[in-house]
Amino acid sequence: MTGFATLAMLSLDAEDPGAMATFYSRVLGWEVLHNEGDYAMIGDGTVSLGFGRVPGYSGPGWPDEATPKRYHLDLYVDDLDKAEELALALGATKPAEQPTPDRWRVLLDPGGQPFDICLRS
Repeated sequence: MTGFATLAMLSLDAEDPGAMATFYSRVLGWEVLHNEGDYAMIGDGTVSLGFGRVPGYSGPGWPDEATPKRYHLDLYVDDLDKAEELALALGATKPAEQPTPDRWRVLLDPGGQPFDICLRS
């Protein structure tokens, strides 16, 4: 199917846009393109992730999800254990509940939003 648009950027709500941009730039190896107050953005030259400040924002608290999650990112990795170790060192946390830990792991970014590291096959 041919579309009429190209995805340029995904913008995500955040309590601290700069911290989220720094975290994901280190996870993905992307450059921080903008980081000023209420907005930050990272990119790889093709696609960008933006982070906009939302007063009172808090993550969903997965898996209980007192606030329902609005999105999650799936990231391919070659080694789950190593990727988990690196993400945790950058400030991610790991919830106790792990639905399929031998194939993918759920981690929480510093803002509390879930993201998955998935074994590249």
